[in-house]
Amino acid sequence: MIKNYMLYFGDNVDIMKKNIKDNSVDLVVTSPPYDDLRTYNDTCVWNFEIFKNVAKELYRVVKEGGVVVWVVGDATKDGDESGTSFKQALYFKEIGFKLGDTMIYEKNGCGACGSNNFYIQNFEYMFVLTKGDIKTHNLLYDRDNINPCGKNVNENRTKDTCDNGRSYRYYEQKEKGRRFNIWKYNSSEGDKWSKNHPAPFPEKLAKDHILSWSNEGDIILDPFCGSGTVGKMALLNDRNFIGIEKVEKYYNLAKERIDNSITDIFDL
Repeated sequence: MIKNYMLYFGDNVDIMKKNIKDNSVDLVVTSPPYDDLRTYNDTCVWNFEIFKNVAKELYRVVKEGGVVVWVVGDATKDGDESGTSFKQALYFKEIGFKLGDTMIYEKNGCGACGSNNFYIQNFEYMFVLTKGDIKTHNLLYDRDNINPCGKNVNENRTKDTCDNGRSYRYYEQKEKGRRFNIWKYNSSEGDKWSKNHPAPFPEKLAKDHILSWSNEGDIILDPFCGSGTVGKMALLNDRNFIGIEKVEKYYNLAKERIDNSITDIFDL
């Protein structure tokens, strides 16, 4: 089984420049700080200029055909959403990425209040960006079809039929269909380590993206490693992992979590 991982403590731009080669990463799954919603122990400064440096490094290290999954939301102040997520997506496009899909992470539970004048916010964006044409897409087929195993009709116009110009083709519908691009998860799902971070995302969210956009043995990067969710799920699904975390408390948390999650499987 694959069991290689490297966890770095420090600034992700500096570490990527020093330690990660050009065109070497298959998949990035990450969630950056959202505007100034959290200070992360006052150790992190986050603004659009810093974001641009991160984005450029991601473009450099990701392989041709590789994917970046950027999970992000917006702050709301005085009834006005920041729109930072959209600015980031457009900048990714500006530097060469393709925006393959704008997916939604719907939270199963109460979301942020936002503004009392509008509806409760209950989702985040998951921008799926590709460097060139996508190389790996193991799409998940786990959606219940409406008519499993039944006969459906596919209508095609023709010129030589007498039934109002229509011919009919019947096909067998599979029991499970391709997933829609709105994914719903329990936002509080996670192990005891993830609960010690202010903004974890569900393990299944990380796993589903890892399975969708990478293969066994690929290299997965999370430059905002946090509590190590992506690292844990990458290793448990036979991928290699590189994580970077700037807050020492969360770096130690991620290392402990990853080590504990794989000990029994890999006999470390």
